Amino acid sequence: MAITGIISAIVVGLIIGALGRLVVPGKQHIPIWLTLLIGIIAALVGSWIASLFTSFWLIVLVVQVVLAA
Repeated sequence: MAITGIISAIVVGLIIGALGRLVVPGKQHIPIWLTLLIGIIAALVGSWIASLFTSFWLIVLVVQVVLAA
């Protein structure tokens, strides 16, 4: 993964963290900064996992949201 891929995964991870928080029903008992950190990690790991199978952006996004949730 190139540096641009890492930077884009971090930016997308912030969004993914927020989406992951919206997907999970009920009240979450973790702070928002931890949710965003989980989103960044999920974006990086999701990008890596999805790149093993495909590079289609929609599938990569779904894998990232599922990992963040």
